[in-house]
Amino acid sequence: MEISIIAEKLFSIGNFSVTNSLFIAVIVAVALGLSAAVFSRNPKEIPRGAQNVIEAVFEGLLSFIESITNDRKQAKDFFPLVATIFLFVLFSNWSGLLPGAGTIGLNEEHAGRIIMVPFLRGPAADLNMTVALSLVSVFSVQIFGILALGVRGYVSKFLVAPWKKPYAIGTIVGLLELIGEFAKILSFSFRLFGNVFAGEVLLTVMLSLVPYLIPLPFLILEVFVSVVQAAVFSLLTIVFLKMAVTGHEEGAH
Repeated sequence: MEISIIAEKLFSIGNFSVTNSLFIAVIVAVALGLSAAVFSRNPKEIPRGAQNVIEAVFEGLLSFIESITNDRKQAKDFFPLVATIFLFVLFSNWSGLLPGAGTIGLNEEHAGRIIMVPFLRGPAADLNMTVALSLVSVFSVQIFGILALGVRGYVSKFLVAPWKKPYAIGTIVGLLELIGEFAKILSFSFRLFGNVFAGEVLLTVMLSLVPYLIPLPFLILEVFVSVVQAAVFSLLTIVFLKMAVTGHEEGAH
């Protein structure tokens, strides 16, 4: 038995196909949106219970961002994007660990091989979803850079005239940095997809071999890995945001 690397279609809405990974991604996004609406309604001046926990998490995230940017204002500017990415990736990864996700499905024959097609799978186990997240992160970096430095100032970081210091070296370095901006999409996408999909394969194999107590340590490990992957994705986004809003003179200083 093999695990399909491609997200499978569950149903269609007109000409739009809804896959098993997209279905969970929509549920996670809606759940986060509803939770934000509920917990932001009539907040108490002295937080208690769930509000206290949520504020502690958000304050921790804000402090984490500030520790990297060394700028409180920048941390607040980056916070909505980074916090959204962190929470979405985290709960998407955890949703893929729920009972049945990635492990319950139908065995279908493709090209003479039996492939298990799960009814539900974690969003990050679908390369389409990780590419979409990467595009959101990378394009947001460009927007923040342009807003901070202006179009001309931001473009000058990549397109350096060969007759200006440091002459041809600056031109080559600028072009390499421009290529690196596009390479970030691949780096983001495959790092998250590879780790999550590998974890899904590991859990499926362990459950098929020894379906009771033995897979439990691996499940706990994947819970921890999910947090790490969400943190790494968010951390890289913060670093790239900081680099984008930093001009040549400030960066050199």
